[in-house]
Amino acid sequence: MNNPVLRNIIRFILLLAIQVFVLNNIRIDGSINPYLYVLFILLLPFEIPGWLLLLSSFFMGFSVDMFAHTPGMNAAASVFMAFCRPTIIRFLVGSKSIDPALGPNIKDMGFKWFFFYALSLVFIHHLVLFYIEIFRFSEFFQTFYRVILSTAATMVLILIVEYLFVKKERKD
Repeated sequence: MNNPVLRNIIRFILLLAIQVFVLNNIRIDGSINPYLYVLFILLLPFEIPGWLLLLSSFFMGFSVDMFAHTPGMNAAASVFMAFCRPTIIRFLVGSKSIDPALGPNIKDMGFKWFFFYALSLVFIHHLVLFYIEIFRFSEFFQTFYRVILSTAATMVLILIVEYLFVKKERKD
């Protein structure tokens, strides 16, 4: 599938369905909530315009909110994550330019780069989401504990999905 628009629409629908029908029903130990839908934002192309990145992130977060009955929490966290994404990319890439043919994934950028990229943005997303959810600092450390555990669980899922769908190059 070479059409990036179609690929991202299919990714949006699949990740939304997995999040809504499977992962929203999983709550491990009352503290761990995996949010795989953020992979959609992570895998959007490098050259996506800022307004489209924010809009796509909003629609993904809002769609999760509609099914989870969380009024705007996922949308806010997703938009903030998307807002931080260009800064994280610039920080990780440095002064060198990125080839437009490459995508922000393990195959193109390597494990180390992708791991720190995803970890930074997933942590930011979860930090915003869980503190909006609790909306008080009296449970700061308990909420921070949830952020850490959920970030770890989400990262495990993201890495599993990334490695499941990495296309192996044929050596003929």
